[in-house]
Amino acid sequence: MTDAERVLWKAIRSSQLDGLKFRRQYPAGPYVLDFFCEQLSLAIELDGGQHSVEKDAERTASLTDHGIRVLRFWNNDVLTNLPGVLETIRMAAGPVSQKEEVS
Repeated sequence: MTDAERVLWKAIRSSQLDGLKFRRQYPAGPYVLDFFCEQLSLAIELDGGQHSVEKDAERTASLTDHGIRVLRFWNNDVLTNLPGVLETIRMAAGPVSQKEEVS
Protein backbone atom coordinates (compact mmCIF):
# COMPACT_ATOMS: atom_id res chain seq x y z
CA MET A 1 0.00 0.00 0.00
CA THR A 2 1.07 3.56 -0.62
CA ASP A 3 1.33 6.04 2.26
CA ALA A 4 -2.01 7.57 1.23
CA GLU A 5 -3.68 4.14 1.12
CA ARG A 6 -2.37 3.35 4.60
CA VAL A 7 -3.69 6.66 5.98
CA LEU A 8 -7.14 6.23 4.44
CA TRP A 9 -7.36 2.55 5.39
CA LYS A 10 -6.58 3.42 9.00
CA ALA A 11 -9.53 5.87 8.96
CA ILE A 12 -12.11 3.61 7.28
CA ARG A 13 -11.22 0.06 8.34
CA SER A 14 -13.26 -1.92 10.86
CA SER A 15 -16.46 -0.03 9.97
CA GLN A 16 -15.26 3.04 11.86
CA LEU A 17 -16.55 5.48 9.23
CA ASP A 18 -20.25 5.66 10.09
CA GLY A 19 -20.48 1.88 10.32
CA LEU A 20 -19.62 1.38 6.64
CA LYS A 21 -17.61 -1.75 5.88
CA PHE A 22 -14.85 -1.19 3.36
CA ARG A 23 -12.58 -3.82 1.88
CA ARG A 24 -9.21 -3.06 0.39
CA GLN A 25 -7.74 -4.45 -2.83
CA TYR A 26 -11.19 -5.67 -3.87
CA PRO A 27 -11.38 -7.56 -7.19
CA ALA A 28 -14.01 -6.23 -9.62
CA GLY A 29 -13.80 -7.84 -13.05
CA PRO A 30 -10.44 -7.00 -14.60
CA TYR A 31 -9.73 -4.37 -11.92
CA VAL A 32 -8.56 -4.34 -8.34
CA LEU A 33 -10.21 -1.49 -6.45
CA ASP A 34 -8.24 0.35 -3.78
CA PHE A 35 -11.26 0.29 -1.45
CA PHE A 36 -14.83 -0.94 -1.88
CA CYS A 37 -18.02 -0.72 0.18
CA GLU A 38 -20.41 -3.47 -0.96
CA GLN A 39 -23.31 -1.95 0.99
CA LEU A 40 -23.14 1.19 -1.17
CA SER A 41 -21.54 -0.32 -4.27
CA LEU A 42 -18.96 2.45 -3.84
CA ALA A 43 -15.33 2.29 -4.91
CA ILE A 44 -12.68 4.65 -3.63
CA GLU A 45 -9.64 5.02 -5.84
CA LEU A 46 -6.50 6.91 -4.85
CA ASP A 47 -4.46 8.41 -7.64
CA GLY A 48 -0.84 9.43 -7.64
CA GLY A 49 1.40 10.89 -10.29
CA GLN A 50 1.62 7.58 -12.19
CA HIS A 51 -2.07 7.59 -13.15
CA SER A 52 -3.26 8.22 -16.67
CA VAL A 53 -6.33 10.46 -16.90
CA GLU A 54 -7.53 8.57 -19.98
CA LYS A 55 -7.13 5.10 -18.43
CA ASP A 56 -8.69 6.25 -15.16
CA ALA A 57 -11.69 7.62 -17.10
CA GLU A 58 -12.08 4.31 -18.96
CA ARG A 59 -11.85 2.37 -15.70
CA THR A 60 -14.40 4.63 -14.01
CA ALA A 61 -16.78 4.34 -16.96
CA SER A 62 -16.51 0.55 -16.96
CA LEU A 63 -17.15 0.33 -13.22
CA THR A 64 -20.08 2.75 -13.49
CA ASP A 65 -21.55 0.60 -16.27
CA HIS A 66 -21.52 -2.26 -13.78
CA GLY A 67 -23.33 -0.26 -11.11
CA ILE A 68 -20.31 0.77 -9.08
CA ARG A 69 -19.99 4.41 -8.10
CA VAL A 70 -16.41 5.66 -8.03
CA LEU A 71 -14.85 8.37 -5.90
CA ARG A 72 -11.33 9.42 -6.87
CA PHE A 73 -8.92 11.29 -4.65
CA TRP A 74 -5.35 12.38 -5.24
CA ASN A 75 -2.88 10.86 -2.79
CA ASN A 76 -1.92 14.37 -1.73
CA ASP A 77 -5.53 15.15 -0.76
CA VAL A 78 -5.61 12.15 1.56
CA LEU A 79 -2.27 13.09 3.10
CA THR A 80 -3.04 16.79 3.57
CA ASN A 81 -6.84 16.91 3.99
CA LEU A 82 -8.05 13.60 5.40
CA PRO A 83 -11.08 15.20 7.16
CA GLY A 84 -12.24 16.66 3.84
CA VAL A 85 -11.80 13.31 2.08
CA LEU A 86 -13.79 11.52 4.80
CA GLU A 87 -16.55 14.13 4.58
CA THR A 88 -16.76 13.64 0.81
CA ILE A 89 -17.12 9.88 1.36
CA ARG A 90 -19.84 10.50 3.96
CA MET A 91 -21.69 12.78 1.56
CA ALA A 92 -21.48 10.16 -1.20
CA ALA A 93 -22.81 7.53 1.21
CA GLY A 94 -25.85 9.67 1.97
CA PRO A 95 -28.36 8.75 4.64
CA VAL A 96 -27.34 5.07 4.55
CA SER A 97 -24.20 5.96 6.50
CA GLN A 98 -25.90 7.97 9.21
CA LYS A 99 -26.21 6.08 12.47
CA GLU A 100 -29.69 5.97 13.95
CA GLU A 101 -29.99 7.18 17.50
CA VAL A 102 -31.79 4.90 19.92
CA SER A 103 -33.86 6.67 22.52
